[in-house]
Amino acid sequence: MSLDPRLWGKAAGLGKNAGGAHRTHPLICHLLDTAAVAEVVWDELLTSHQRSMVVGALQVPEEEMRALAAFWAGLHDIGKISVPFQLHWAGPKNAEGELLAQELCGERGYGFAAGAVQDRQSHEAAAHWWLVGMFEEIGYPSSRRRPQSQLSHAVAQMLGGHGGRYHPAVRGKDYRCPAVRHPGLGTGGWEEQRRVHFDEVRRVTGATSIPRGRMTPGAAVVLTGLVILSDWLASIEVEIQARLTEKGWAGAPEDLDAYWQTAREAALRLVQKTELLGTGFTRPGPVRCAGGTSLLASMEGQLPDLVTEHGPGLVVVTSSPSEERTEAALRAAAALGHAAGARGLFYALPTGSSADSHMAQVHAFAEQALTGPWRSLLLHSSSRLKPAEAARQWAQAHAAGDVSAEPGEEWAPAANSWLNSHHRALLAALGTGTVDELLQAVMPLKFNVMRLFAFSGKVVVVDEAHARGAWGQKLMLRFLEWAAALRIPVVLAALSADKSVDAMLAAYHRGAGGAGEPMVQPRQLPAWSFVDAHSGRGHLPRQPAGAVRASTLSVRVLDGAPYDEIQAALVPLAEAGSGRAVVYRLTPADAIATFYQLSQDLPGLDVSLVHEQMHNKDRWRRLGACRDTFSPGVGISGPSVLVTTPLLEHVRGLRFDLVVSGPAPLAGLLARAAQGAGDRPRLVVLKADSTSELDDIALVRRTDMVLGAGRTISMPRDVPLLLDEVYADELVDRMGEAAARELQQLDNRRTVRERRATGTAGWLQVPGPRELDGDLGLLSRDHPGMEPELLSCVLGEEMVHVVCLHQGFLLEDGIPKEKLALDSKKRRPKPGQLVPYLIPVPQRLVEGVAGDANSDWRGMAALKNVLRLNMAPDDGTWVRTGEGHRFRLSELGLTVDQIP
Repeated sequence: MSLDPRLWGKAAGLGKNAGGAHRTHPLICHLLDTAAVAEVVWDELLTSHQRSMVVGALQVPEEEMRALAAFWAGLHDIGKISVPFQLHWAGPKNAEGELLAQELCGERGYGFAAGAVQDRQSHEAAAHWWLVGMFEEIGYPSSRRRPQSQLSHAVAQMLGGHGGRYHPAVRGKDYRCPAVRHPGLGTGGWEEQRRVHFDEVRRVTGATSIPRGRMTPGAAVVLTGLVILSDWLASIEVEIQARLTEKGWAGAPEDLDAYWQTAREAALRLVQKTELLGTGFTRPGPVRCAGGTSLLASMEGQLPDLVTEHGPGLVVVTSSPSEERTEAALRAAAALGHAAGARGLFYALPTGSSADSHMAQVHAFAEQALTGPWRSLLLHSSSRLKPAEAARQWAQAHAAGDVSAEPGEEWAPAANSWLNSHHRALLAALGTGTVDELLQAVMPLKFNVMRLFAFSGKVVVVDEAHARGAWGQKLMLRFLEWAAALRIPVVLAALSADKSVDAMLAAYHRGAGGAGEPMVQPRQLPAWSFVDAHSGRGHLPRQPAGAVRASTLSVRVLDGAPYDEIQAALVPLAEAGSGRAVVYRLTPADAIATFYQLSQDLPGLDVSLVHEQMHNKDRWRRLGACRDTFSPGVGISGPSVLVTTPLLEHVRGLRFDLVVSGPAPLAGLLARAAQGAGDRPRLVVLKADSTSELDDIALVRRTDMVLGAGRTISMPRDVPLLLDEVYADELVDRMGEAAARELQQLDNRRTVRERRATGTAGWLQVPGPRELDGDLGLLSRDHPGMEPELLSCVLGEEMVHVVCLHQGFLLEDGIPKEKLALDSKKRRPKPGQLVPYLIPVPQRLVEGVAGDANSDWRGMAALKNVLRLNMAPDDGTWVRTGEGHRFRLSELGLTVDQIP
């Protein structure tokens, strides 16, 4: 039987012909397009390490493996040769509105059983079910007893996952007669056409080898990523339009050979659209601080030799938060990246605001450490609509500084970049974002394996590695197992070594298949250690790091009215006419009120404000201005005060003579105190201020007990001892019976919460690489209870993004600024236009608020977490009242009040 080119593979977005019928792209052409792109992805985008993982697992020479990868990628959509797909009601139609594929139904061989059109099996699952038997027929290793452990099933299951989810394992009784269970597959001509397409793709790609190895988790991740990426690129509509076949094209072998050459010529151009080619790491330069004992000098002098001897792996850096710690983490990433042949870096932080603040330092590092062209994206909840546009807006907000000479330089992708998409963004050579991006890779979410693929070609840096609570800790351990199995170089930076850091070292050790006991992180500060991914063995530096700058932190705990204590603490700065201070308030509303009060009560102070509930670009601009005012060595005239919220806790490179904060767990207070300047930084804690409902009350109480009325702390020597003291059981013994009982109850609640969170996260996370037992479907298993609310509990507080408008204009700086552009047909906004105007707000603050978006807007997936509010002017501000909430927007940001 000859190949039937009427079986279509692509139609959406291809327009209509002169007769009014939809244009279609034959399925065989799309299969060959994808196979041709896979060849280029194998050659140009996979790192040598990614290729070696596949070659080593499947035991095929690299050139033959390249052909197999193209062949397999070309088979990904073979499940489209099925009744429900070809006759889908939304498929291509002729000028009269009839399905083009309808003509097949009356021909001999294309009949189908009753119910075939209603068969709900997806074309991805159909490919999985059908291909198992075909691979078994051509000699791939198989087993009647445990098909999921054999290569014939593993490759089919891998290809069935190209839509973002793997499907459950298929037993022999089903894959040997798949049409019995799923009549939509069809028999007769349907089966014959699947076989013809299979044979032609194999012939054209030259994939005659029979692999004798097995599909390891690492090989599955790389090959799945290759197939999905190749399919995405081969599906670019404007490129397909340039290759549409002429009417009457027969699809004979000679036609396919000619089309294969066309597809190959187009493939490199398609891959170039990714803006990913050519990026790598430079060779580490000579040691600049030979013989030094600082953290940076110790690591720079010894890590490259360890990496040269043992290969890449995991580096753990424990030190107080500082620019030097960030620089040490980045230097470690450069050494690991060069050794691994990585093509980029992902820098993960606890919050979106901290990612914003780190992007300048990460970008400056990339200019020195990365070779070739590279693209940088900002990746967190406020930027996920259009990451490239967020990066460009960030550049514009920082244009006055040294980050970018001109807004939107070549390091930031253009707004119409191929990377400017939710699922593609992690592929960018340089990403600065939140740790959620890592954790979602080990949750059974759609395209979770694509995330693992993106990270498998990079170095991953996790700053504040244990700042996510019990949920995040459990998921981070699973991510580190996968990172070790995939040989992903990782750098972890943490405040101090503790059991959670030791658990991370053990997870990487376990994922690497290490024997013996895992290493324990040294308790002195600063310190660093290395675990190689090849053996899982730990390595400590010959010359430990010494403290760069010992200092004595003076802590005072004040019990008066919070604002009165703030004012009293700042009066000496105003009287002296010099000095820099930061005041941490609990909420944006508190910060705005304090800003107004200080501006009125202490006119001699230069008071500035930054908090999370500002427009994205306003917050970026103000954070950039903070570096110009509060960086070390910056000369300023007069006393300056920054009023902020906990968002500034993870911002590096700022120095203050005085830090004022409300009560918080000790780790948070120490992170804020690390921003103190000089040899005797000062921290004032406002005991009577409100505590965050997100903080653990027991830890806040314990911190208060340890600090007492004040304390002098030797930094960084006393930090581990102080943290141990906060958690110590003996702390209860110092208290009276009633107070001890209350604290014990709070501790018990924390223990219960942590165990419940750890247990749920353990239930929710995907299996480790050594637990799959050959069944990739376990990476996509769907729990009945996995609701969005549960995911938000795991990934941290759920955020929505508010966009404020007045009569169709976006509001900025207290005035209508820019007309909202809507799609003329669907009346939907362009998400990229919204990025600079978004204001992140915790979901709990806006529960029950429906917003003012029309149904088309609400139905757009990219905008499902965007809350549109139509505001009215009110005495110099903008207000919207309703549904139990009052929103007030001014040039200082948004406040949300619940109306009783």
